Amino acid sequence: MAENEKKQTPERAVFPFRFSVPMLAVFILLLALCAASFALTTWQFTEFIGGDVSSPYEWLKYALLYLVSTLLAVLITAMLIRSQYVVTEKELILRFGLIRSKYALSKIYSVRLFRSTGKLAVYFDDFKTKYMIIAVKESWYDEFIQALLKRNERMEIDFSPEEPPKKK
Repeated sequence: MAENEKKQTPERAVFPFRFSVPMLAVFILLLALCAASFALTTWQFTEFIGGDVSSPYEWLKYALLYLVSTLLAVLITAMLIRSQYVVTEKELILRFGLIRSKYALSKIYSVRLFRSTGKLAVYFDDFKTKYMIIAVKESWYDEFIQALLKRNERMEIDFSPEEPPKKK
């Protein structure tokens, strides 16, 4: 299944996260830095192997450098591959790579689509301070709202009108 496809079952709906172009560029830059760090560490390690190999500090340094660059590359790759919203029977789950946040559907107060900016916002019971902007394809907004509404019928749905163009 392609990365941009959503998976729907009766128990849960999955909507992949939509990254902006600048965010994708940052991820690619970070992956390139991880690769450069790994290559630089390998270059320095080959020089170390040719010299005095009795220093435990040097062995530990190279092990940590390899570990950190590999771990960061895995975290960034996981964010690119496994970032999604999952709507289950009782929860809205945000998966951002290995990081996972859960929100009770019963706590959702309202969902608002700002047509002028193309943003979808989910407000929770304490709607003045707690909300989440949903970053999925705009064509999936209606399906996302329906998935939430099917599991929590008491939430309010609000579609803000288009704003007229401002006069100069």
